[in-house]
Amino acid sequence: MTRPDPRRIQQLQKLLQKLGLSDTKAVDWSLLDLALTHPSISREANYEQLEFVGDAVVRLAASEVLLEVYPEALVGEFAAIRSILVSDRVLAIFADSYGFERYLLTVPNVAEDRAGARSRLAESFEAVLGALYLSTRTMELVRPWLDGLLQDKAEEVRQDPALQNYKDALQEWTQAHYKRLPEYRVEDCGLGGGDAHRFAAEVWFQDRCLGKGTGRSKKEAEQAAAKEAFLSVIET
Repeated sequence: MTRPDPRRIQQLQKLLQKLGLSDTKAVDWSLLDLALTHPSISREANYEQLEFVGDAVVRLAASEVLLEVYPEALVGEFAAIRSILVSDRVLAIFADSYGFERYLLTVPNVAEDRAGARSRLAESFEAVLGALYLSTRTMELVRPWLDGLLQDKAEEVRQDPALQNYKDALQEWTQAHYKRLPEYRVEDCGLGGGDAHRFAAEVWFQDRCLGKGTGRSKKEAEQAAAKEAFLSVIET
């Protein structure tokens, strides 16, 4: 793997400084450069493989942070919060806060595509985590700066339980164990728009109803059903 030119390394050093990493002797600059190279630049040499590694890294980091900060929490709550912490939406917010877009190499028409910006940011963020992890095969270049981001977002979610995404957590579980998605069946009960039980939802998986829930909206009812279902499968 070719070492980046000095100007590119200086650019990457600025990003690491933003992350709070002052000691960069262990950083593999070739990997970090690759982590910030979009597939539009090269079909072979791009961030996709590092993104795959980084996906596992951020899940591990989030799991460790939740266990350390909230040791009394239930596994179901951990999974629901983690599903938010590792979502593309949140990872893109993290990446944007550090100005990742400035360091990501893309062809001009891709860079101008604002609709795809969230995906690019989330993917490059995971790829950078992958590159930093592989530089040392440890979390020493990851957790010192990532922990704070994860802790703040986790606390935000815990303060507002409505943000806990049990639909994503349940989907992650069914995909991991059976490579299939759950099915939601929602009924409008014909009550007023402000009624807390206007919509009733059931979540089905493998011809079995795993959970039921109600809510003011279809989304709220589905989340309630997903929560009941997810907590039931986690406990079995």
